[in-house]
Amino acid sequence: MTSPIVRFAPSPTGRIHIGNARTALYNWLFARQHGGEFILRFDDTDKARSKQEFADGILTDLAWLGIEPDRIERQSARFADYEVVTADLKAKGLLYPCYESGDELERKRSRSRARGLPPVYDRSALKLSQEDKDALEAEGRKPHWRFLLPNYKDDLFAIERTEIHWDDLFIGPQTVDLGSMSDPVLVREDGSWLYTLPSIIDDAAFGVTHVIRGGDHITNTGAQIAIFKALGFKSPEFGHHNLLTGSEGEGLSKRLGSLSLEGLRTAGMEAMAVASLASLIGTSYAVEPIAEMQGLAKMFDPHKVSKSPARFDVAELEGLNAKLLHALPYETVSDRLSAPEGVDGALFWDAVQGNLEKLTDADRWAQIIVSGADPLIDDEDREMVSLAITLLPQEPWSHATWMEWANAVKAETGRKGKGLFMPLRKAVTGSASGPEMSKLLPLMDRDTVVARLS
Repeated sequence: MTSPIVRFAPSPTGRIHIGNARTALYNWLFARQHGGEFILRFDDTDKARSKQEFADGILTDLAWLGIEPDRIERQSARFADYEVVTADLKAKGLLYPCYESGDELERKRSRSRARGLPPVYDRSALKLSQEDKDALEAEGRKPHWRFLLPNYKDDLFAIERTEIHWDDLFIGPQTVDLGSMSDPVLVREDGSWLYTLPSIIDDAAFGVTHVIRGGDHITNTGAQIAIFKALGFKSPEFGHHNLLTGSEGEGLSKRLGSLSLEGLRTAGMEAMAVASLASLIGTSYAVEPIAEMQGLAKMFDPHKVSKSPARFDVAELEGLNAKLLHALPYETVSDRLSAPEGVDGALFWDAVQGNLEKLTDADRWAQIIVSGADPLIDDEDREMVSLAITLLPQEPWSHATWMEWANAVKAETGRKGKGLFMPLRKAVTGSASGPEMSKLLPLMDRDTVVARLS
């Protein structure tokens, strides 16, 4: 395979969610696997809704995931190119004006359904004379513009089956019948472009070789291949991956802030936990935390992606996040870990990492090391804990100190097992669970522990 050129094309009208991230990841992984180029293209033709703050946020989200674009493009800077191609299509009669309102089009579709016919546009606008068009525009109507699909021979209204084929990267050979489709609208009444035409023009101009996107675009592909051909452009290869839904099977949208990358990051999720789950869920791979993006790139295989939608469950992400943290070396978190002042960061990480679900959970243990914890002492253990204070070894402490203390308390009280260790843990940490005490206790100050227990 020659080096591929792919693109991820979000609209900067909001922050990207986990479903968008899946598409971005699959494009990036495919490019990196084959030594290709990843283009970030902002589809910002909607001037009213596109915001620079959202574009900046998308860049931040992608960088957090580990995706650094090789090239950044903005459709808002390319209107002149779109105008040229639009005018050419109009001159060739391949882009024709239509004057029906939305309500009129819906009534047409309803009548077709009632007659048992597919709700396909009937091309009645092509029967309008210039006088008809002038009269409609005099009424204040403005046309939207449709692309004339090549699904006929000599008679524009004798639509026939016209198959478009492509070998999809993810789901194999695909066929779309242009004869079953309405001529797609490419230009709105206000003169602005819908997604399709600018995207095709850009894909050709930027040399995009592979379009990797969600399965909700499959039905659009036939018409888009036809437009590529009409413009004399080489069509890229297409790949449509399965979609992600929420845990209840609901569709994802930018309104689901909890599943936005910004929301997941704010909630304390690790980038590689998010990338691992977004990439591996709904595939034949086991969903495991992959420590580096290069590892995901080596694994990426479109043929291992299921055709069925995959459910993204935050609870599964939380478990994956914990599993990732438990395996990370200190060097990968050292710049983000808030170790207690005066405590070796590597020793602190070794002590607490096995009990973390999120990295910020380490802050609680840092506070306990610095200030101690409010003791959690059951009534039946008060006498034992009071005695234990007097038996607490003098500093310096080591990994052996915890067992030395426990053995001393055992010798005086006869307690053993859980009845020995649990009261001591709860008294020192204020919790019935947590890091190994043999690792945690040496990081603490004896006077602080004694002061809390006295």
